[in-house]
Amino acid sequence: MPMSFVFEHSAEAIVITDAANRVIATNGAFSRLSGYSREEVLGSDHYLLREGLEGGESYAAVAEALQSGDNWQGEVWGRRKDGSRYPKQLDISVVRDGEGEVCNYVTRFSDLSEQKLAASRIEHLFYHDGLTHLPNRHCLMERLSQSLELAKRAQRNLALLYVDLDRFQAVNALGHGIGDLLLVEVADRLLDAVRSADIVARLGADEFVVVLPALNSGLEAAFIAERVMHGICAPCTLAGHELQVTPSIGISVFPHDGDTVEELFRHADAAMNHAKTLGRNNYQFYKREMHDKARERMMLEHDLRLALTRREMVLHYQPQVEVKTGRILGVEALVRWRHPRRGLVSPAEFIPLAEESGLIIPLGEWVLEEACRQLNRWDDEGLPPIRMAVNLSARQLRQKGVAEAIYGIIAAAGVDPARLELEITESAAMDRAEETVSTMERLKAMGMELAIDDFGTGYSSLSYLKLFPVNSLKIDRAFVKDIESEAGDAAIAAATITLGHTLGKKVVAEGVETREQLAFLSAHRCDVAQGYLFSKPLPAEEFTAFANGCRQEAGAWPQAAA
Repeated sequence: MPMSFVFEHSAEAIVITDAANRVIATNGAFSRLSGYSREEVLGSDHYLLREGLEGGESYAAVAEALQSGDNWQGEVWGRRKDGSRYPKQLDISVVRDGEGEVCNYVTRFSDLSEQKLAASRIEHLFYHDGLTHLPNRHCLMERLSQSLELAKRAQRNLALLYVDLDRFQAVNALGHGIGDLLLVEVADRLLDAVRSADIVARLGADEFVVVLPALNSGLEAAFIAERVMHGICAPCTLAGHELQVTPSIGISVFPHDGDTVEELFRHADAAMNHAKTLGRNNYQFYKREMHDKARERMMLEHDLRLALTRREMVLHYQPQVEVKTGRILGVEALVRWRHPRRGLVSPAEFIPLAEESGLIIPLGEWVLEEACRQLNRWDDEGLPPIRMAVNLSARQLRQKGVAEAIYGIIAAAGVDPARLELEITESAAMDRAEETVSTMERLKAMGMELAIDDFGTGYSSLSYLKLFPVNSLKIDRAFVKDIESEAGDAAIAAATITLGHTLGKKVVAEGVETREQLAFLSAHRCDVAQGYLFSKPLPAEEFTAFANGCRQEAGAWPQAAA
């Protein structure tokens, strides 16, 4: 068989160049793989066709290797005439004459696309479950080990949720095909319930694992577990069968429940088995105290969702007193929760929960509506006009159309907007400050007054502070508490008063409890004070009695008895 026949019919692409790398011959496979005809490349520099290697550095490395040897081979990326890239196996041989001088280069290459695709499929099968396409046990162990190391370095919590479907055998009794469809459905629901950074894997049979990396608190795992339970428990129709399955979930948390993959797995498995012994369709933390705390928080959130409809929320009112004259200028409305079993629940306990769950939106609307109703009641009772301060939460501030919603509530109540002062915490104001300024400007244009609450705790940028269209700055109680004994607190309070006045703002001091604190504030010309020195927050009826019991001044609010 002549060599020309072998050359032309070789499955590998072959290019022969002279010593200067000019193409002198190609075979048919070259044209099929590269898209270039023989005529297009004859006499051309083969590498300028970008058929050998991409990038000058790679070409230089191969050229150097061929100077010291007679062969180079490796996997590279080629580019066809149409611009498409493909992986290829490349082999370059040097042909020398009798004196060792280069006569020719023979380049052979083949397309590796199918082999790479097949290898990728094999790798996917090795690391993923064939039914649900979730990561399998092998992949899970690798990714969990990596996530655990990152959690250790960052000193963050990590949680492992061991999810087992309850009584799955009853579903399989309908046929394994139905069971497989349900497992795929559960896999999809798990992915919908978790965050993008979380890991969902199938261990086998009806067991799944969810890894929650980078948690601020182990209790966050409880919220994800609730979402997982609600997602899995929802009924579904598969192949004409109405199905509903429930999960038992065990939770272990790093570092509390172990610092190795094995420990976290073992403890989550134990917690899952405990969930089954408690009747299935629930989740359990490995440590009982963590579970109790999470369960209590969940129950509190459930009760909070019902609190407004059950009329368990009430407002208390704390007087705000003009430091110079002792006159009551207004009140701050503070929400309280009268829980039917727990009694009075601290705002420090339920306000963060309301923020996190989104319940702060309806709660905030109710507070504003009730504050407006109370202003109308006091007007009907003949009390002098009063200004009402109401807190606006960070989540409310981010709500689209918040200014218009607030104005709508005030207008519906028939209250003059000028009698409302909205208090926004410094940290909330500084979060997305440009948007905050825009919202504040709309509220201000509607006639409401604005105050920065907890000033001094949020590290304001002074460049933004001067842009905030606020009427008042409120010195946080943390700086008032030790104003008589701590030079640093005294300096901060004095500087805040000066700064506020320089910017044309009123300054209000919170948490005033002693006459010495009041004397300091008066000496530094603080405008307004509130705190237990004057009165604790009072129910509406008690505030009315308090105000009427103080010495009356003509045409003005009574003086507070300090």
